[in-house]
Amino acid sequence: MPLLPKPQHLKRYQEIAWLLMKHGRSDLVQASGLDEVLAESPAGQAMAAEAKSLADDLESLGPTFVKLGQLLSTRPDLLPPAYLHALARLQDKVGPFPFADAERIVASELGVRLSKAFAEFEATPMAAASLGQVHRARLRDGRRVAVKVQRPGVRERVLDDLEALEDIGAFLDSHTDVGRRYEFARLLEEFRRSVLRELDYIQEGGNRVTLRRNLASFPRLFVPAPVEDYTTSRVLTMEYVSGTKITALSPVVVQEVDGAALAEDLVAAYLKQILVDGFFHADPHPGNVLLTEDGRLALIDLGMVARVTPRTQDYLLQLLLSVSEGRPDEAAAYTIKLGQPREAFDEATFRRRVGDLVGQNRDVEEMEVGRAVLELAWLSADCGLRLPPELAMLGKTLLHLDEIGRRLDPDISPNALVRRHSASIMQQRLVQSLSPGHLLTGALETKELVERLPERLNRILDHLANNQLEVKIDAIDEAKLMAGFQKVANRITLGLLLAALIVGAAMLMKVETSFRILGYPGLAIIFFVLAAAGAVALVATILFKDE
Repeated sequence: MPLLPKPQHLKRYQEIAWLLMKHGRSDLVQASGLDEVLAESPAGQAMAAEAKSLADDLESLGPTFVKLGQLLSTRPDLLPPAYLHALARLQDKVGPFPFADAERIVASELGVRLSKAFAEFEATPMAAASLGQVHRARLRDGRRVAVKVQRPGVRERVLDDLEALEDIGAFLDSHTDVGRRYEFARLLEEFRRSVLRELDYIQEGGNRVTLRRNLASFPRLFVPAPVEDYTTSRVLTMEYVSGTKITALSPVVVQEVDGAALAEDLVAAYLKQILVDGFFHADPHPGNVLLTEDGRLALIDLGMVARVTPRTQDYLLQLLLSVSEGRPDEAAAYTIKLGQPREAFDEATFRRRVGDLVGQNRDVEEMEVGRAVLELAWLSADCGLRLPPELAMLGKTLLHLDEIGRRLDPDISPNALVRRHSASIMQQRLVQSLSPGHLLTGALETKELVERLPERLNRILDHLANNQLEVKIDAIDEAKLMAGFQKVANRITLGLLLAALIVGAAMLMKVETSFRILGYPGLAIIFFVLAAAGAVALVATILFKDE
């Protein structure tokens, strides 16, 4: 249960929260409910101002850096929450480019004049972004469409920017501890793939077709279909959607629609995308979701998508359930299975911090599971565990869904929806594993095993009969082991000889002889000198040559 701040200690609360944030324990700030107190403090306001300044600077650098900021907003392992929040709000605030350029690009890509392809084409764009802008139009057959036109020269500019960023990233990875820890070159390679996919409108059109097919069982959700004959790598023509952005809905409109049913369908659809289909829309922020005139939710921007492998899906489902139900031990175990431990990974510290994060959210109905997943990704990196980017995308997606759900129904609990639909997700995954394709693959593998089994058994029996069967064991190197034993034996023998010289010399000291050195029996002194020299040589060998 979050801490209830006492007014008389407010200043001290703020100072303690800032101290925790500064030294990497934002999870404790969130768990104790001190994040709101920190936001009101001068230090918290200063951090928010710095984060906003970073977002503004990235905007001023152009489209590549706007997209980089949007990618960084999904990486809680790199930036603190204040920066993630500022970058998540980063939007493409650029003016439209001239209609003459748009007309030239459309005509060049489609191979015909604009007037031949469209019955109407509005010169003023309905929306403009750093990579392109969207115009309303009407086809010759009367269909209303939206036409996205890529900004002239943007691909070349993005490629130049990416080359400069990759040079810097490679240098940091090779020459700094921070670079080796966070692997900037790997991050930038992921960023390159994401941006180049977004610049290929043919691929976005294919994403729309795939997502429409996957969401066919959700009638309250709508994905505008592409018009394939009017789509190229730089021009995307799709069904026109008339509606209102979720962010602009008035309370009156929300009361007229069934917001709870819409929110539940949206959460269920995204869980299916991530955990069953393995292909999901990775940027469902409220500005990308419209409430249509017929009361459906439309997903209008599918430039950013992600894919999840079946094995990762299994771990993500278990992790999501363990976080949403407040089971820290299981959450830590599945996070470790998802990640790749670095040399500095401290498992005990990691498990303790996951317990702090998940265990303190005892009120599972009110817990924001998306924020918890993002915090989990951040502390994983802090403890030396590298997680796949899909986990941060999952957290950000759930966080956006939480925001959209609360706009549609203020009383909704997205965490409760996640747990309620988990049984359905498990059932769908089971049915998927029993599909004809999976069964056929298993049958083919079994057939190959049965066909090759007699040959392999004959080979093993032949080697056994000819006394040629060898078992390779990755154990201690016997040559090194024998050399070590021999060295020990030699040292023991040398030690015994030195001891014998000393004992013999001591006994000779009592023998009267005319041969003397420094007034002592000469032979005894020689034995003492030899024993001393041998002891010094043995100590020197042990100190400087032994491992």
